[in-house]
Amino acid sequence: MSTSPVTPAKTFSSERMKRVFENRNASSKVMNLFITAGFPSKEDTAELILGYEKNGADIIELGMPFSDPLADGPTIQYSSEKSIEKGFVMDNIFEIVAEVRKQSQIPIVLMGYINPVIHYGVDKFFIKSKEAGVDGLILPDVPVEESGLIKLASEEHEIPLIYLVAPNSTDERMKLVDERSGGFVYCVSVTGVTGARTGNEVDESVKRFIERINKNITRNPVLIGFGISSHKDAMKISEKADGFVVGSALINNIRSLEADKNWKQKHFQFVHALKFGS
Repeated sequence: MSTSPVTPAKTFSSERMKRVFENRNASSKVMNLFITAGFPSKEDTAELILGYEKNGADIIELGMPFSDPLADGPTIQYSSEKSIEKGFVMDNIFEIVAEVRKQSQIPIVLMGYINPVIHYGVDKFFIKSKEAGVDGLILPDVPVEESGLIKLASEEHEIPLIYLVAPNSTDERMKLVDERSGGFVYCVSVTGVTGARTGNEVDESVKRFIERINKNITRNPVLIGFGISSHKDAMKISEKADGFVVGSALINNIRSLEADKNWKQKHFQFVHALKFGS
């Protein structure tokens, strides 16, 4: 990857993503839900995405399973391991997106790590993403300052890159991320790995963080994640943002329900309550 000075980038957003934020009711929050591709199974993943949309999801983050997910806590690590154990490969991700596209236009953002993308082939990855109907890419281990190779492919194939900022990001870096992101900026509410946290921990982190976000992130919508496990958390954390992201709490909920033959129905009730409170 290039480490040369960052040059002006083409920034863009998918039409599906634009519509989410343009059509958002001022009193509601955008709900972005993360699920690891292939968990609990490839067939389940597509069905879960469609069910999430019916129960209030506005955007889907589809996790790319990886054996060494350095930014992920034990919950998402578990889902990645289970997916890989079942033989899930990169091509299966594009198959899932294409399957969803037969029935839905919900924006789908792929989230994962650079190693599998490079192993698959950067150009091939972006070509397949475009063909399947992917709306963006998040690579937590690719800093905006070092994204040269990925940035060029993103521009060529018009798949927006979405970058992260955290409480330890400088004001200058927040502004750079805002300049370079397409679709939204992902604001990590707490430092550390992913995982559901207590409401107090989320609240205290956001109080220290939100003022600088609103000062420095002015071009893109803002979604806040890492640590949300309830509607109360979601509303509190996104009070001054455009929306919120939930991941680990979804996977934990699936794991708690898997033995129940009606687990999907009960899981979708949990998702509905995340968005609407009941």
